[in-house]
Amino acid sequence: MDDEYDVIVLGTGLKECILSGLLSVDGLKVLHMDRNDYYGGESTSLNLIQLWKRFRGNDQPPAHLGSSRDYNVDMIPKFMMANGTLVRVLIHTDVTKYLYFKAVDGSFVYNKGKVHKVPATDMEALKSPLMGIFEKRRARKFFIYVQDYNENDPKTHEGMDLTRVTTKELIAKYGLDDNTMDFIGHALALHRDDRFLNEPALDTVKRMKLYAESLARFQGGSPYIYPLYGLGELPQAFARLSAVYGGTYMLNKPECKVEFDDEGKVVGVTSEGETAKCKKVVCDPSYLPNKVRKVGRVARAIAIMSHPIPNTNDSQSVQVILPQKQLGRKSDMYLFCCSYSHNVAPKGKFIAFVSTEAETDNPETELRPGIDLLGPIDEIFFDIYDRNEPVNEPALDNCFISTVSVLSYMLFQTLNRHDSNKHFIVLIQSYDATTHFESTVMDVLNMYTLITGKVTFCILV
Repeated sequence: MDDEYDVIVLGTGLKECILSGLLSVDGLKVLHMDRNDYYGGESTSLNLIQLWKRFRGNDQPPAHLGSSRDYNVDMIPKFMMANGTLVRVLIHTDVTKYLYFKAVDGSFVYNKGKVHKVPATDMEALKSPLMGIFEKRRARKFFIYVQDYNENDPKTHEGMDLTRVTTKELIAKYGLDDNTMDFIGHALALHRDDRFLNEPALDTVKRMKLYAESLARFQGGSPYIYPLYGLGELPQAFARLSAVYGGTYMLNKPECKVEFDDEGKVVGVTSEGETAKCKKVVCDPSYLPNKVRKVGRVARAIAIMSHPIPNTNDSQSVQVILPQKQLGRKSDMYLFCCSYSHNVAPKGKFIAFVSTEAETDNPETELRPGIDLLGPIDEIFFDIYDRNEPVNEPALDNCFISTVSVLSYMLFQTLNRHDSNKHFIVLIQSYDATTHFESTVMDVLNMYTLITGKVTFCILV
């Protein structure tokens, strides 16, 4: 271990493993360490016995639930957009050869007390019970505008500059009501709250186009895909990628203490009396707790059921989004369900998650609107965890964090690009409550830019 590396990565969560793989492919000398004896960190998958140990304190789950090894219960369950950024990363790095994916059956939204399929095209808008007949016609015109919109072709802009026009102004131009605006913003564009209404409309239009393109890619019932055997396979796949390109992995390494010089710059990582030198450290917030602050909490429920979620067309895998306004909340709630169709549970069993940004200290009560949509439940577990972000000052300690704009970092990198002795740390934000990967992957790609000074093709495409 007494060696020098370009980058030391601490933690084997999905974000850390993607970065480790990308940096190794880039030719950097990478050491990847984890205090745990397994891959995945917070985004690991648990079998039934492991699930019981974590939440019930024993290793004796009920026999009627079936074999423990038939379960792969993700701790951070998220679907992938079929044409989204993570899929581009998988293809770009050839990690797809280590994984098998299957389309997710359904995408639904909660509206006025009922669950409805999310309309993504002009034709689906005409059939949707979410809107009345006149609203459907207006929505169809809006969907056609979004489908035809090309950022580089002014003829498709209809005289509007979407970098200046807000989403609220754009939707108002088509006369759409608040109800339609609600499911478009949250179930199609996948915004987490209503701030998007007063922001430039270009981002929302791009998000809607991504949803429609992902839906068309596999001609399934949703725009999402999901790996067989769960998300625990993803960190391991990127770990294999890193190893193929020379990355070194060390699990079960206690302490993993980050070392600094007198100026407060990182110089290495010490574990079990040995120090590996490096210029750059990538880690999740748990490895440097004095450089992060709590910015929120995620409340979640994990349910084992013997049936699909009701009113979702018997979907074996599905996402349901409950927009904040429908629940009188400040943030959305998400339902995620998967089953034996993706090899995460025995035949006849379903794993459902309900998650949201916690607004109270009582997750059971707070998650009740989502839990009530699940129907009969065999077993349920409740959990609440902190969502952290870094607070260090990059100009003072060369510790670079993801909450500052990428453009600002790129400028800083350009100014210092030729100084090969620069030492800095990249801290990765905690996982949010969403059940899709777009925000997660953009955080990772931003980190890649901070470390290398490069913008990957995945951001540009």
